[in-house]
Amino acid sequence: MASPTRNFSSSPKPSSKPRSTASPSASILLISPANEILLLRRVKQSTSFASAHVFPGGHIDAQDGPLPPLHGDVRLHEDGAAYRVGAIRECFEESGILLARRRRGESEEEEEEPSSSTLLLQLDEQEKDAGRRAIHGKEVGFQEWVRTHGGVLDTEALHPFTRWLTPAHIARRFSTQMYLYFLPLEVRGGIPQMLHVPTSDGGVEHTEAEFLPAREWLARAQADKIILFPPQFFLLSLVADFLGTAPGSEEDAEGLLSTQRLQAQREALLDFVKSGDPPWGEKCISPSPLRKDGKELIMGLNEPGPELEGTDRKGDDERVIWVRFKGKDGTSGLNVGLRTDIMPKGPDTAESNKSSETETGEREDTRQDVERALRGRQENL
Repeated sequence: MASPTRNFSSSPKPSSKPRSTASPSASILLISPANEILLLRRVKQSTSFASAHVFPGGHIDAQDGPLPPLHGDVRLHEDGAAYRVGAIRECFEESGILLARRRRGESEEEEEEPSSSTLLLQLDEQEKDAGRRAIHGKEVGFQEWVRTHGGVLDTEALHPFTRWLTPAHIARRFSTQMYLYFLPLEVRGGIPQMLHVPTSDGGVEHTEAEFLPAREWLARAQADKIILFPPQFFLLSLVADFLGTAPGSEEDAEGLLSTQRLQAQREALLDFVKSGDPPWGEKCISPSPLRKDGKELIMGLNEPGPELEGTDRKGDDERVIWVRFKGKDGTSGLNVGLRTDIMPKGPDTAESNKSSETETGEREDTRQDVERALRGRQENL
């Protein structure tokens, strides 16, 4: 694994309220040779995240590998081989981009070193399209298909970047492992050695697939041009501080950042992912309403979710997400900020937070407000 995780052996506290099982899933923040982020637009008929822009990813399938028991085992919510295989499989099914390397020999012990981009497995579009259909239709196993085409999944190059647990009151829940994956930078004559052009899956689950700078995705969301749910908005906000063109950046004659500059951005992002207590690769976040004030809702990111209560897992206690509502059926935007700036400590604020924490019914209502507001905007997009 690219980043080892702690051994979280504590048992979660028992819950007095029934809740639906959090389905294991995984997503990838796929970063292009230009340090742009891939997002896919979900179909309007989707049962989850309808019409929203999301990272490639989805449910962990039995073919991806074994998982701990779904009930009562905290190891289910840790990074592992099945999550990594599932993330790469879903990325291929949904975008056509295959994160696999070429093999020199018949055994996986004879793999090429993962550091060179020239060793990424290259297949023509017809082969990939046929493979996507066959794998999605369960006509062939993903890992078997990759092996028959001379490749091995590049699971070691996935960098864990938070886990998200859907709040307990929501009927359809997920335990989603997020990863970063950097497509290679090496160029010849100013052109990447291998082009990575995402394509939709033909409208099965997505209608669009596009690489754009993180700042551009955020700007579109804040202008109500696209839907981003809190996990995607939050992670893009973090990534935007490191990737992409910034004022004063050194660019070439065509306005492109140099390979050295792009690599420096990536290294800075990876240094950030390794920072924190716990590091970002180990944080587990279950958004929890802290306060609703008129048309503004503030959500904390420090709670790890009900399945992990009583363990030493936790999220981010420095930042919050706040949602500004406009009317009953939409929002005017999501924003991320420091908790100390948005919710300064004081007698009134502390009492408000305490009340919000104890009045469970009101807290669930505010969670549903966010869900309805985001879902309601799809008709206008």
